Amino acid sequence: MRYSKNILETIGNTPLIKLNKITSEIDALVLAKVEYFNPGNSVKDRMALKMIEDAEKDGRLKPGGTIVEGTSGNTGMGLALAAIVKGYKLICVSTDKQSKEKFDVLRAVGAKVIVCPTDVKPDDPKSYYSTSKRIGEETPNAWYVNQYDNPSNSSAHYESTGPEIWSQTDGKITHFVVGVGTGGTISGVAKFLKEKNPNIKIWGIDTYGSVFKKYHETGIFDEKEIYPYVTEGIGEDILPKNVDFDLIDAFEKVTDEDAALYTRKLAKEEGIFAGNSCGAAVKGLLQLKNKFKKEDVVVILLHDSGSRYIGKIYNDDWMDEQGFRKE
Repeated sequence: MRYSKNILETIGNTPLIKLNKITSEIDALVLAKVEYFNPGNSVKDRMALKMIEDAEKDGRLKPGGTIVEGTSGNTGMGLALAAIVKGYKLICVSTDKQSKEKFDVLRAVGAKVIVCPTDVKPDDPKSYYSTSKRIGEETPNAWYVNQYDNPSNSSAHYESTGPEIWSQTDGKITHFVVGVGTGGTISGVAKFLKEKNPNIKIWGIDTYGSVFKKYHETGIFDEKEIYPYVTEGIGEDILPKNVDFDLIDAFEKVTDEDAALYTRKLAKEEGIFAGNSCGAAVKGLLQLKNKFKKEDVVVILLHDSGSRYIGKIYNDDWMDEQGFRKE
């Protein structure tokens, strides 16, 4: 009999799928690492489990404890699955920018959800950064995860995602393209791939309203770059410790409108029903098309599932309200 002992054993080993129609103007072979095949429907399952296991090992997380984390939703889902199997409580702190579906899903798997305003500075007591940290300090027997600065985030991808991509491409990968939020995925995968072949190019996809691209190019943290944006899951108004800028060759910015439109195109043209940041990654890839040669093998990581965005990206009324034209 072949079976998994629990849901956590199904994390990882996600498929690599060739993109065809949406990338027709790119000469190179483009392969999508589709992470919604993880049980929590996102790449974050990998690092959520790793962060919990590492915290258990060194005693930060004790039996019967409460896990506290600030999340845009996907990390919360990964933490929730592990909390269920391992017997922990979970408090997720998020922002009012995120889709209602994300909160509904988190509550469905037993998490307590606290929603904070998006449009405040990171050090504001009302921000989701400050609120999650405070709850972690005030709650008895609690562990504050802090995915932005937790090194287990990057190590999860160094240990699983990177090796999977290397093996699936038979070591032929030449470029890796991925949206950047906490930085764990890009940095962990980049570290592994560049150790195998330092010539592999790593491209981070950023959004307008985020500090990453300018900081990478100039070393300047420019607060004028920070303003509200719609795209979920990528970009930051802080510099997480998990973003290893030395491992990233360049950043490419994508607009909110293009991210939304290309998320929908990915579903209609490839049958890949993916999330908001996935559309941004695809559009960023197309903006970089002149960087690729015919013999290149480009891997783009698609972070999560479109099921988190039914009321937004995949809703015509919402798209109209945003002023985004529909196909």
